[in-house]
Amino acid sequence: MWGLLLALATFAPAVDVGLGAPSTSVLGLASPATTKAPVPTPRSSPAQPSAGKENGTSEQHVRIRVIKKKKVIMKKRKKLTRPRPTVTARPSVTTSPAGTLELLEKQEPDCPPLGLESLRVSDNQLDASSSQSFGLGPHRGRLNIQSGLEDGDLFDGAWCAEQQDAEPWLQVDARHPTRFSGIITQGRNSIWRYDWVTSYKVQFSNDSRTWWGSKNRSSGMDAIFPANSDPETPVLNLLPEPQVARFIRLLPQTWLQGGASCLRAEILACPVSDPNGLFPEVPMLGSSDSLDFRHHDYKAMRKLMKEVNEQCPNITRIYSIGKSHQGLKLYVMEMSDQPGEHELGEPEVRYVAGMHGNEALGRELLLLLMQFLCREFLRGDPRVTRLLTETRIHLLPSMNPDGYETAFRRGSELVGWAEGRWNHQGIDLNHNFADLNTPLWEAEDEGLVPDTVPNHHLPLPTYYTLPNATVAPETWAVIKWMQRIPFVLSANLHGGELVVSYPFDMTRTPWAARELTPTPDEAVFRWLSTVYAGTNRAMQDPDRRPCHSQDFSLYGSIINGADWHTVPGSMNDFSYLHTNCFEVTVELSCDKFPHENELPQEWENNKDALLTYLEQVRMGIAGVVRDKDTELGIADAVISVDGINHDVTTAWGGDYWRLLTPGDYMVTASAEGYHTVTRSCRVTFEEGPVPCNFRLTKTPKQRLRELLAAGAKVPPDLRRRLERLRGQKN
Repeated sequence: MWGLLLALATFAPAVDVGLGAPSTSVLGLASPATTKAPVPTPRSSPAQPSAGKENGTSEQHVRIRVIKKKKVIMKKRKKLTRPRPTVTARPSVTTSPAGTLELLEKQEPDCPPLGLESLRVSDNQLDASSSQSFGLGPHRGRLNIQSGLEDGDLFDGAWCAEQQDAEPWLQVDARHPTRFSGIITQGRNSIWRYDWVTSYKVQFSNDSRTWWGSKNRSSGMDAIFPANSDPETPVLNLLPEPQVARFIRLLPQTWLQGGASCLRAEILACPVSDPNGLFPEVPMLGSSDSLDFRHHDYKAMRKLMKEVNEQCPNITRIYSIGKSHQGLKLYVMEMSDQPGEHELGEPEVRYVAGMHGNEALGRELLLLLMQFLCREFLRGDPRVTRLLTETRIHLLPSMNPDGYETAFRRGSELVGWAEGRWNHQGIDLNHNFADLNTPLWEAEDEGLVPDTVPNHHLPLPTYYTLPNATVAPETWAVIKWMQRIPFVLSANLHGGELVVSYPFDMTRTPWAARELTPTPDEAVFRWLSTVYAGTNRAMQDPDRRPCHSQDFSLYGSIINGADWHTVPGSMNDFSYLHTNCFEVTVELSCDKFPHENELPQEWENNKDALLTYLEQVRMGIAGVVRDKDTELGIADAVISVDGINHDVTTAWGGDYWRLLTPGDYMVTASAEGYHTVTRSCRVTFEEGPVPCNFRLTKTPKQRLRELLAAGAKVPPDLRRRLERLRGQKN
């Protein structure tokens, strides 16, 4: 029961599921951030392989979570002796008394992932000796794959062999001669069961008929690799000698008693040359853009941003909106033809990435985007030039730098599903914004909106501003940033799925796990989401398979956030209810932390979508609300659209932008001390925004107040109007 409660307590629905802060167990390689501790040996039969070293030559350091005390069972296997191809020498190895492979020196992975997690390896490249069900088939044996929400879900969180399978195996066909160098494994992702393999052997083949095993160099016997101690922690084993073959098999030897032989895996593999051209050419991952395609830690990110600023000083500005809990600055790259100032009539847009520190792709895409915009502007590209002269763009690549540094130290394959997600205080920033949905909906139920309670720019609740409120410094920094700049459009870049979700993110029915909960601007949000999804190459791939348990391609790769899973306190909902800004969440990739060699292809997948989404800020109407007498702009004037119960306000210069889909609208401008004005504004399918300006006349009372305050004489026309108003009142 304790294990089930722990799993439930750390479970987040759908794309956010995973056990809290899993750590990485690496054979012979301790991560700098890993707590050093001896490996406890689970209660097992005498032949249980040792997970640690006893000869004192090298100590394995891991951090584990004990979930349940259970026995480990072993399966006796026949010794396989197969010929072995010539391979490159690797570090010498020994074995423990139980025969487990152990390395005598530190090793580093020298090959990238084959692509099980990123889905470059297709389902038909995976095979198995048996499967308990379709949802536990070999196609589910992918690193970090997440299960569905219900027991026995069609899409479960691992490959699991049948209970009666005496010699289970999971097989991967690389389709080409490949140098296999290592394996990463996890257990089964589930809130209902505990299943993980504790040791396994590895075999190789060129024809899937004749197999040979990975051998201990000292004994010549089949190597037994230590696997997992919990369901989520990725465990890396490097082969004592890399093997060149087409097929690789993982053969579980022991697993948790009472559980099943279940695992998720990634294979580390390098392509090898095929001089005879016997196999189809391996598709290359690449981009024609000459950009810095690598993962950047905090120091490297600052350096890159500085280089872009120095290359394009006339269109860039770097500023900080605050600091993380550990004191790292939250840097923003501003890109515009007039950086540092809000130009009248020019909309402000933003991209935010890295809210969850282990979702690294968004961070790198924004660093690539700023490089690309700078380079293309210097080359005179008309699309980029127009974007930077008509829009002020703000790029925040890392909202949670503390979490990213934790994930970066682990590495793209070993960080797991959750570690680095939260900030250093353990706060999920995407649940940390003020819940403005509840007070709005309660006021609507009581008939107080919009006459008593506004339908926009809701104030922060009192509890949220108290000194003891649990609000992260990163969250406060973004809130103050939103309040300073009149943003119109935004996207929040995440990872772990391929879908665009839009507000509301919180369900209107209390305690409902999921429920369609649209905003009054449902049409606009669906359009914005469709624009990104429709121009994203991966989301539009007709042959792509679902990342985890839901096939979002059936719905155009977009979904209402609350209809996916409820997220109280999300940045999307807060942005919509507290400011003028319309914001969506883009889940960029099935793999939260893609390997470096995947970045060029991910850039190509998202490049056009990133640009096209920014251009949507011109959709709808825009204008300036002015004082009819002085021609000065009126700040905080309210722009209402008939039939849409959500208003926006003007910026300090009187300019505004109202995102709308094509159609005819009755638009009203109102401001304190002025007569309201209503006019018809037509939004067409042609690129906008459509001008919709207003000139407001002061009310007699307002004119009188201003004259009396200035000590001026009241003109006769104003005196007569005031007298008429008094007469009407009497």
